Amino acid sequence: MRTVLVTGVGGAGRSTVAAATALAAARRGSRTLLLSADPAGPGAVLGADTAVAVEPAEVTPGLWAARVDPADYFRTEFLALQDRAATALDMLGARRLDGEELTELPGSEQFALLQALRRASAGGWDVLVVDLPPLRDALSVLALPERLRRLLGRLLPAERQAARALRPMMAQLAGVPMPAGWLYGAAARRDEELAAVQALIGAATTTVRLVAEPGPAAGDALRVARDGLSLYGLRVDALVPNKVLPTDSSDAWLATLAAQQQKCLDGWSEEYGSAWPLREVRHLGRDPRGLDDLGDLGDIADLGGFGAPADPDGLPDPVRDAGPGPYRDPWWVEDRREEDGLLVWSLPLPGAVKADVGLVRRGDELLLTVGPFHRIVPLEAALRRCTVSGAALTDGVLKVRFTPEPGLWPRTP
Repeated sequence: MRTVLVTGVGGAGRSTVAAATALAAARRGSRTLLLSADPAGPGAVLGADTAVAVEPAEVTPGLWAARVDPADYFRTEFLALQDRAATALDMLGARRLDGEELTELPGSEQFALLQALRRASAGGWDVLVVDLPPLRDALSVLALPERLRRLLGRLLPAERQAARALRPMMAQLAGVPMPAGWLYGAAARRDEELAAVQALIGAATTTVRLVAEPGPAAGDALRVARDGLSLYGLRVDALVPNKVLPTDSSDAWLATLAAQQQKCLDGWSEEYGSAWPLREVRHLGRDPRGLDDLGDLGDIADLGGFGAPADPDGLPDPVRDAGPGPYRDPWWVEDRREEDGLLVWSLPLPGAVKADVGLVRRGDELLLTVGPFHRIVPLEAALRRCTVSGAALTDGVLKVRFTPEPGLWPRTP
């Protein structure tokens, strides 16, 4: 399944670009699902008479649409948890809540979106286009599965389930109740669901599409987001400057605005063009509404050639040539033991500033900070037997030097 995650600066028209991308893919013969994280759904963009429900519904031949409903997700999950804990609640004399009196809590939107992505990944679609929240919120959502799986693994390690038969005896010896089996079972189910979403986000056929209206504010937001995209290993297939004004207008006021946009576009092309292909979407002079308007936005969804740009060294395009399965980690380890006695872990962070990069080794993990973004990365087996001896940010690549521990490495004859 080809997955396009559309996000961008707030108000730049990411919902419009997502809908146009999905429509173009459907018209090329792909069975396409447009999934919207906007509670109102993409109905207004697809057409005034188009009602979009939580379950996918066909809008036009080849194109289905669905929206995420945080309230329904929270209600369903809470009632299920209440049923599983019924015995404990009855012992405490607690009164159960009805679905009608439940309203979602803050954060429900993120979990509802992850659940919708998991369901969509199993839907048998050719193309999945996801209209995500604005940039910072979208990055938080896309990083969430990895973070939650790590927390579950720390709080409820899978290996402890092997001691299930010993829990009654351990509870008597310790004098405290041991975690119930349903808790480990629930954790295992959640981990499986999160793993499916994480696999979707990290798949070779999944890319991020950025939408921004040319201007200084959008440029600042893109620079900050670039750090997060690099840190989380997300691949951008294109930067879509939206609402681009015509440059041949005789109106002086409009011509001035168009000139300002063109200056910004020239800067973006120089700054991002080598990594993020720019695909401009012209301004229609109105807010696009309906399938005809979406079809007039231009050919912005050429999925055949819309992958990560080819490697400058001539390596194959990972999106175009890779088959199903997880994408190769863009971070790599260089063995320089013979020359310098080191292993060097290289982490591409284009645009990152040295003052904004933080690095801490803790056990078998590396805690990375780039600007406002954080990620905890498990070390590869070879690096766990080393000590961190230094790091340097050079030409957009963070190189972390590891010195092998003599007592932990086999001696060569």
